[in-house]
Amino acid sequence: MVKVLVVGEASREHAIADAFARSVSEPRVYAAMKNRNPGITRICEQTGGSYALGDFTDPSFVAEAAQRFSVDFVFVGPEEPLFKGVSDKLNELGIPCVGPIEAAAEVERSKAFMRRIMWKYGVEGRLRFKSFKNVEDAVAYINEYAESVALKPARQAGGKGVKVIADLQVYLSREKREVKSKHAKTISEKYMAGYNDIDDRILIEERVEGPEYTLQAFTDGVTVKPMPLVQDNKNAFEMDIGPETGGMGSISGPGLLLPFITKEEYDESVRIITKVVQAIEKETGVKYRGVISGQMMLTALWGPTVIEFYSRLGDPEACNVLPFMKADMVEVSEAILRGSLHKVKLEFEDVATVVKAISPRGYPDHRELAKGHPVVVDEESIRKAGCKLYYGSVDLKEDGVMVTGGSRVVEIVGAAPTIPEAEEKVEACIKYVRLTDGWGLFHRSDIGTPTLLNRRIEQSQLVREVYKYRVSRGLIGKTLEWIPGRGRIETTF
Repeated sequence: MVKVLVVGEASREHAIADAFARSVSEPRVYAAMKNRNPGITRICEQTGGSYALGDFTDPSFVAEAAQRFSVDFVFVGPEEPLFKGVSDKLNELGIPCVGPIEAAAEVERSKAFMRRIMWKYGVEGRLRFKSFKNVEDAVAYINEYAESVALKPARQAGGKGVKVIADLQVYLSREKREVKSKHAKTISEKYMAGYNDIDDRILIEERVEGPEYTLQAFTDGVTVKPMPLVQDNKNAFEMDIGPETGGMGSISGPGLLLPFITKEEYDESVRIITKVVQAIEKETGVKYRGVISGQMMLTALWGPTVIEFYSRLGDPEACNVLPFMKADMVEVSEAILRGSLHKVKLEFEDVATVVKAISPRGYPDHRELAKGHPVVVDEESIRKAGCKLYYGSVDLKEDGVMVTGGSRVVEIVGAAPTIPEAEEKVEACIKYVRLTDGWGLFHRSDIGTPTLLNRRIEQSQLVREVYKYRVSRGLIGKTLEWIPGRGRIETTF
């Protein structure tokens, strides 16, 4: 009897636990969670497993749970346990773990580390950047150079704190510098507050534009097995406006691609991720074992371009792919741990999928207002509509009442031959989730609709024309700049 411990409590971890529960090995599924996710709790009970409640980012807590349940291996869902050395602790105790050790997970934790190794090892799709250990140096740089940039926390901060600023009009340069300087201070004082595990504080990158997409992959440090592309929608409100969230929903397919990404671009994205896996081993001396995900953008500069990396599955992106994975989750995990992933045939159902997250009012900026509201979900109606349900930030109390935890409540998944058809199935299920105290819920009704999909397709076609032209002229990965007193300078990336 195989026993597996899943670390985490969000929709992603519910999807991971569900994938294990479908294995022909019929494993017992255990969980390490802070709150009782209703879906994960049910899977643990149905498979004969159990769960431990506590701080799943604490290596000692996870290790104690793994030993108490005598599990065969652990699968880590979120990033923070990886950053805090949960995999390291488990490895020390001889407990196999699907999830990179802390040194390898640095590719997500530190965006500056990621950029440095891409430049050091010549990985395509890299961007010019500057990193700063204090806000004063960042502001001094901003005041000296008028550039269109992306300002980011240098550490993974839950997707928060990124601001892209186009500095194109000379007559607005002073105002733009003030905006950039103010945001640099906000990053330092707000988004990096409490994070002292990396030296860099602020990252300034060159600004690029284009449609974003995520490529998730399993790897044993040698073989990289990619999954279907997924496109997440991070803004809270329709047509990509509002604050950035952890993800309000996502689309994929049909098949491996998205309607706005070609097979050639998919293959190049896989090559980039493979090179980064190799670069991590060269830089750290350890093999990367687990899941690695490239948050990519199709740009005029490179074509497929790296925005950031995840050291785990995305959320909601995991919910687009795991329910439709034909490969056995236990077999995949054991192959990662043995270093035999090349023997696994990783296939997925040839469908299009749409995921929509439903969130309480207050999310993402005022989560304290979004907490503590009683939730009722009509699971049977969602199932009859042909959709899947994954619980997110919900705590199942001892009396059976479910209450919101302040983030995305549930993610509903629909599959169909086309993305718009899948979208219609999911949208019809939104009404089956409600809060009984009258507090409001919201979701993005436009995710997967023809209007938003055509917008992505048009954007990709414009970008593709430019980067293909640059390829034909030998300009890919190069930029031309005019420097006063020196004239035109060609920079090779």
